[in-house]
Amino acid sequence: MRVGDVISERAFEVSRDTLVRYAGGSGDFNPIHYRDDVAVSVGLPGVLAHGMLTMGLAVQPVVDWLGDRGWVSDYQVRFTRPVLVDAADGATVTVVAKVGVVDEGTARIDLTVMFGGETVLGKAQVRVTFV
Repeated sequence: MRVGDVISERAFEVSRDTLVRYAGGSGDFNPIHYRDDVAVSVGLPGVLAHGMLTMGLAVQPVVDWLGDRGWVSDYQVRFTRPVLVDAADGATVTVVAKVGVVDEGTARIDLTVMFGGETVLGKAQVRVTFV
């Protein structure tokens, strides 16, 4: 493993059904995540994916790559743009995970998380610790 290596690239399809299921699991039933009229009434361009759903999707490729070789010891992001989820077409969130730093027994994995050609999570970094 070397700095600059891409360890994973993945695309996640997010639908309105995904949002409703996530709301049920998380308890976040804010209607901006499933009702266009409410989202627009508060000044949003439409229904938005939950930020924590986006954050969870983004780290999943690292978790899958890591397997039982270690664990995620730190994970941080900045929310920079929302993921708009169209009622008919949904949304596609892409994640590229690249090795940023390698230390003895640990590594920092840098994530590029995009929707619609724009970054939606800034400074997304995952620290992994190997066993």
